[in-house]
Amino acid sequence: MRTEFTPDQLKDPGTARANEILRACVHCGFCTATCPTYQVLGDELDSPRGRIYLIKDMLENNRVPDEKTVKHVDRCLSCLACMTTCPSGVHYMHLVDHARAYIDKNYKRRWDDRALRWILARIIPYPTRFRLALFAAGLARPFSRILPDKRLRAMVAMAPRRLPTPSLNDSPQTHLAQGPRIKRVALMTGCAQKALNTDINDATIRLLTRAGVEVVIPKGEGCCGSLTHHMGKEDLAHGSAARNIRAWAAEMDGAGLDAIVINTSGCGTTVKDYGHMFRNDPLATDAARVSAIAKDITEVLGDLDLPAQAPEALRIGYHSACSLQHGQRIKDLPKDLLTRAGFQVATPADPHLCCGSAGTYNLMQPEISGQLKARKIRTLEAVQPDIIAAGNIGCMMQIGSGIGVPVVHTVELMDWATGGPKPAALKPH
Repeated sequence: MRTEFTPDQLKDPGTARANEILRACVHCGFCTATCPTYQVLGDELDSPRGRIYLIKDMLENNRVPDEKTVKHVDRCLSCLACMTTCPSGVHYMHLVDHARAYIDKNYKRRWDDRALRWILARIIPYPTRFRLALFAAGLARPFSRILPDKRLRAMVAMAPRRLPTPSLNDSPQTHLAQGPRIKRVALMTGCAQKALNTDINDATIRLLTRAGVEVVIPKGEGCCGSLTHHMGKEDLAHGSAARNIRAWAAEMDGAGLDAIVINTSGCGTTVKDYGHMFRNDPLATDAARVSAIAKDITEVLGDLDLPAQAPEALRIGYHSACSLQHGQRIKDLPKDLLTRAGFQVATPADPHLCCGSAGTYNLMQPEISGQLKARKIRTLEAVQPDIIAAGNIGCMMQIGSGIGVPVVHTVELMDWATGGPKPAALKPH
């Protein structure tokens, strides 16, 4: 694609990166075939190619974003299926992230939209605040039909009917390996996950320590910054990321780390991109070091010799989170781990399409998210699973709220298959 940025514009690192990405695009349109919003809406401007044209025009002309551009950029899930499909290697993720930051700085949203985004950015990344908000949403559930905003109704509907008791395992501490230590890793405990489902981190710690891995929960780590990053709030996102980088770098320079383990794939995609995010920052070296050893939990398990045996013959419907299969290009490993453990694994039709969760997308765009959720549930139900497995808490919440089959994290099944307890979701309540 031909671009016409001026030399002065290209002095900005974000614009220079956008220029590189735009020039790689050859307008082929392969991305439209795998874009969930284009599949649902059928509008060229709701495809990656259409959004690229809008973003190019906005950035080249230093234009104040108009309502049309903002609407179509907001509708992007950042599922990154387009990047998997693109034959030209267009790095759409960096382009749309830059566009969102540009919009956040130059476009004044309606007061209610600004208020909702402010609330989400200051509640979800903080587990205690998020738990209180979920509790309040539970109290509001009987009145959800009379709430004036469909996004408020979506927020109430998302709240689980039962909140888990906070776990003591994910506070700063070191969990020693059982037997001889073969690795030392830091576990990113996340933010929303700590409020929504404490079983995932508990299962991860049990599984790794059982395999001879020492697991440290570093002091100072917290939200990865992806939620605010995808809302275009660069300062908030970089503040969260910088705290993690400093916490993990201190461990790397101290007792050392073989990996930073992440069991929420949406966070993993962001952490693996810290090196790019901080490329022009004093933290650039440490950020690159962090990104280099960040691993999804399944990558770590794939390197371990785990004697696993499924306690029950169960058929697993595996949902591949977009952030895992497209963002991190980890597609078959989770299924291979489950299969080797003795589970029967079934893959639904169109596994590349998003479930509609996408961070806060199900709250900000509930109608489109609802359509994608319904489609995903139909394809999962068609494989007649006993359990649904996924590697991302957002997907688990999205699918679990609309299907009559237990939804668990892949690591919970692997923990169970190596001597851990049966996942709580599989036990009768």
